[in-house]
Amino acid sequence: MKTYAVKADEIKKEWFVVDAEGQTLGRLATQIARVLIGKHKPTFSPHMDVGDFVVVLNAEKVQLTGNKAESKEYIRHSRYPGGLKTVPFKKMLARFPDRIIRAAVSGMLPKNKLRDVRMRKLKVYAGSEHPHQAQQPRPFPLEA
Repeated sequence: MKTYAVKADEIKKEWFVVDAEGQTLGRLATQIARVLIGKHKPTFSPHMDVGDFVVVLNAEKVQLTGNKAESKEYIRHSRYPGGLKTVPFKKMLARFPDRIIRAAVSGMLPKNKLRDVRMRKLKVYAGSEHPHQAQQPRPFPLEA
């Protein structure tokens, strides 16, 4: 039996919609990363982008377990002396709820050349409305 290798013109991209309301951030991010990579498909190939598009709704209603909502911080640095900035989770959730999910999913993708390509297929919205109705996204069944 020969090994099947997917070709670029055989890759079919689908659109999935995920509701983040009441979901735990880390568990949600792992499932989104799995779809973006394409591991849910039988034609998965690690050196090609075979993943699908994911639209995440209600990003502002994502939850954390335990005491992380009070203790988690997002850190960035300007590369200048004294340029370290920390933003608490609560403040980040209030101002930029989409960046929380983007950071979690980005951290779960492999650190290679396909990471940026895969991240472009992630669409995150704070509310329950999105402009991707023309693509007819299907609801993605989240694992419990």
